Amino acid sequence: MTDVPVAVPEMTLSAVDIAFIEKNPSAAMITLAADGTAKAARVIVAIVDGRLWSTGTVDRARTRRLLRDPRSTLFVFEQGHGYRSFETTVTIIDGPAGIDANVRLFRKIRGRPAGPIDFFGTEYDEEAFRAAMIDDGRIVYEFNVLRSSGVDHVLTEAPTLDARSQHRS
Repeated sequence: MTDVPVAVPEMTLSAVDIAFIEKNPSAAMITLAADGTAKAARVIVAIVDGRLWSTGTVDRARTRRLLRDPRSTLFVFEQGHGYRSFETTVTIIDGPAGIDANVRLFRKIRGRPAGPIDFFGTEYDEEAFRAAMIDDGRIVYEFNVLRSSGVDHVLTEAPTLDARSQHRS
């Protein structure tokens, strides 16, 4: 098991981060295997009540990895070259709170604050959606952001090595 570093204070997402996520919900969620190998999964992310969330299930490999080591990196990307990277720790919201969170998350993702909720091509009323979330073992991953970085602009000039040396990680 990897030693988890001392906790770093959580940061508040910037207006740039929030705008980028709301425009570009596709992301890669990277978790760590027991041997330290990075494991990626494609996810959809959304800001719900100021918190960065994604959905998963209790039986997913990434859920087991997060229970062992809560560190995760999110790589949120756009169609072009822009991206935002978030170093995070993850809190898993499960049980009745997880079902409530999934209702709010899917309403946000689908842009439907009321009425039926779409889940994999089927529309459910809220009661049936909650039952589907229970049957599917749904939970919510809440990302506690420690650091944020990225490129959210289009390059307008041909890059040079001198210019790139200014952007070391």
